[in-house]
Amino acid sequence: MTKSTPTVGVVGAGVMGTGLAQALATTGHEVILVDRSEDVLASAERSIEQGLRLARLLGAKGPREDRGTVLKRISCTTDYEGFERADFVIENVTEDWETKRSVYERIDPLCPPHCVFAANTSVIPVTRIAGATSRPDRVLGMHFMNPVPLKHTVEVIRGHHTSDETLRAAARLLAGMGKEQVVVQDSPGFVSNRVLMLTVNEAMYLVHEGVATAAEVDRIFKTCFGHPMGPLETADLIGLDTILQSVEGLYQAFSDSKYRPCPLLRRMVDAGLLGRKSGEGFFSYAITRP
Repeated sequence: MTKSTPTVGVVGAGVMGTGLAQALATTGHEVILVDRSEDVLASAERSIEQGLRLARLLGAKGPREDRGTVLKRISCTTDYEGFERADFVIENVTEDWETKRSVYERIDPLCPPHCVFAANTSVIPVTRIAGATSRPDRVLGMHFMNPVPLKHTVEVIRGHHTSDETLRAAARLLAGMGKEQVVVQDSPGFVSNRVLMLTVNEAMYLVHEGVATAAEVDRIFKTCFGHPMGPLETADLIGLDTILQSVEGLYQAFSDSKYRPCPLLRRMVDAGLLGRKSGEGFFSYAITRP
C-alpha cells in the first residue's frame, strides 16, 4: 500500500460491517461498503449516522468532523465496483463456508495484487479461506469485537501462508483506526471464541437445566467477577444465530463433545429469539424502528 490512508472494501453491512465502516470513515479512510440487499445498506447508513451522533454526544476522541464529511467517505453499493482500487478488504459475511468462499472467489480477480484480504470470522480457519484465493500470503484474520467503534483491541490471526508484510499492513491499518492488535496463530475459533463460545454455551446449559435463571447467571459474572456484561447478555448482543453457527463450527472442527450446542440455544434460534436484533433473546430489548 502506497497511500498514507488506504481505501478499504467492507463486505457485509450487518452489525459488524456497519461498525467497521463507521470506525474507518471516522479515522479518515475511504470505505466501499458492499451488501446484496439495498434494504440492509439503507439500514446501515441510518445506523452509521446514529452511531456518529451518539459518539459525539458521548465525547468520542478524535477530530470533530461534521457527520456529513464522515458519511461522504462511505460508498454503499450492491456490487463490487470500486474494489479495483481497494488496498484492504475486510469480509464480514455469515459464518457459512460456501458463502465466504463465493465472496473471495468473486473479489480475488477484481482487487489489485497488493490488496490484503482480512476475514472477520468467528471460527472458520484463515488458512482455509486463504486457499480460496490466488494470494494466500496476503490473507489473514482480523477478529473485531462488537461494537467496533468502541473496542480498542483486535485479535489478528496469522494463517499458514500469511506473510510478515501482510501482518505489518494490518498493523498499520489498525493503528490508523486507533486500535491495537494481538497476533495469534490459526486455529478454529482462535483464542477469543474457543473460550467465549464454551462459556456462553455452558451458561445456556445452566438455564436449560434449571440451575439458575439467565439474570442470575449474568449477575454472578458481573458482580462477582466484575465483568461489564454477563455471558448471556453477551450472547444476545452477538446474536444467538451467530452463536449457534460458531458453536456448531467448533463442534465440527474438533469433534469434541464439549462444543455440543445447548438444546435451548437451538430452540431459541428456531423460534426467532435471536437477541438484541430481534428484540427478544435471553432478555427483552426495545427496538427502534426507522
